[in-house]
Amino acid sequence: MIAKDKHALVTGGGRGIGLAIAVRLAAEGARVSIVTRSPLAGGEFFATQGDVADETQVRHAFEVSRDANGPIDILVNSAGIAESAPVQRTDIAMWERILATNLTGTFLCAREVVREMTGAGWGRIVNIASTAGLSGAPYIAAYCASKHGVVGFTRALAAELAATGVTANAVCPGYTETEMMHRAIERITTRTGRSEEATRELMARGNPEGRIATVEEVAQAAVDLIAGSQTGLTVTIPRASP
Repeated sequence: MIAKDKHALVTGGGRGIGLAIAVRLAAEGARVSIVTRSPLAGGEFFATQGDVADETQVRHAFEVSRDANGPIDILVNSAGIAESAPVQRTDIAMWERILATNLTGTFLCAREVVREMTGAGWGRIVNIASTAGLSGAPYIAAYCASKHGVVGFTRALAAELAATGVTANAVCPGYTETEMMHRAIERITTRTGRSEEATRELMARGNPEGRIATVEEVAQAAVDLIAGSQTGLTVTIPRASP
């Protein structure tokens, strides 16, 4: 239980994958802080509201989390958004909104902890990317670009922090049972006339192992990376069979 008694901060920790990771880290004995844009309604973690795309809000959220739980040992960047449109109908506002949250937010949060982690000689950074960060798909050009950026940033960060005791890795989930996926199903069924069952089957076929992932699987992958010492990895979920 390498996370025991360590301070883990999880962005996007109010729901979905981020919440599952926060719950799992707490079960591993970590002191957990979450940063979320969602309204705060109490819970088992120290929580602060903030937008990861805003440098001032990131700095404040991390400062108050340190005040509550001490220096940050583990960072999981899970905050993210997804929207879809053909490239010709992707306006600059959508493009900038998605890249600001998914990519710039990951950068801002990682930058916020590098000095204290390298100073301590130990730290773990896990960035939640996507299988869309490893290949392309129609109608989600901005999302694909943002997640490709997260993968590239993770690899660059791992190279820069090599031999410091700090690792940086990425988890790349395919379609996962979250509110985000459910909203995607609604959009697809509305636009195409497909049934929900047919849409789910289509999504599953695009995933490793041909099935929808669970948030618990993603959380397990994050914990495995935190427990290990390898760096610069990209782990796809669901894990492909050998």
